[in-house]
Amino acid sequence: MRIKDMTWMQVEEYLKKDDRCVLPLGSTEQHGYLSLAVDAILPEKVAADAAEPLGVPVFPALSYGITPYFMAFPGTVSLTQGTYERILSEVLGSLHKHGFRRIMVVNGHGGNSAAAEAAAAWASARGLSLLWYDWWKAPRTIAAVRAIDPDASHASWMEGFPWTRVATAKAPEGRKAPVDLTGRESLSPSEFRQRLGDGSFGGWYARPDEDLLAIWKVAVKETRKLLKEGWRS
Repeated sequence: MRIKDMTWMQVEEYLKKDDRCVLPLGSTEQHGYLSLAVDAILPEKVAADAAEPLGVPVFPALSYGITPYFMAFPGTVSLTQGTYERILSEVLGSLHKHGFRRIMVVNGHGGNSAAAEAAAAWASARGLSLLWYDWWKAPRTIAAVRAIDPDASHASWMEGFPWTRVATAKAPEGRKAPVDLTGRESLSPSEFRQRLGDGSFGGWYARPDEDLLAIWKVAVKETRKLLKEGWRS
């Protein structure tokens, strides 16, 4: 269940019987012909779909992350790692204050993983059990993607779900050859944009909905299993 659909009194009552919650982490950044909010939409939805039958509350996604390399694409918003770590510690601190002791972080953006170690240390110092979960590259989920398209990557069909498409934007037909990403750390945002072109890293631009929904089913099941069974004893 989503926090946005609950009152504070309901959260207080929930905490009398369970101490789990889910915090989705995302980003606002270019995704080619898809929504700039892809990385915020997907972790919140996969978390909510996974948590619903378990009755575990899912907080709204933290929609800004660490993405300096895309700053030449308008609409992208990036935080520094230090700022992001401080924000994350304060959000986790709020959850801790209210009594949540098992927090599953469902991350939807690779750049945010730079803060995973700091978040784990912060949680450990306070006796919290923290699961950091990059949902899109979980073993079964990424295997299902690779079985369809080994080249699928950022801003390709694998992120083009019905809920992340932009109705007024039409992607090209076919597939894009994988972009050479070697040495990207040394490129300026403008140079990286020049290399990427439309923003996709490569793979099919679109696939039938049946492919996307099959991937989603795997992702929800894999996320739910971790939310149920992934806590240290």
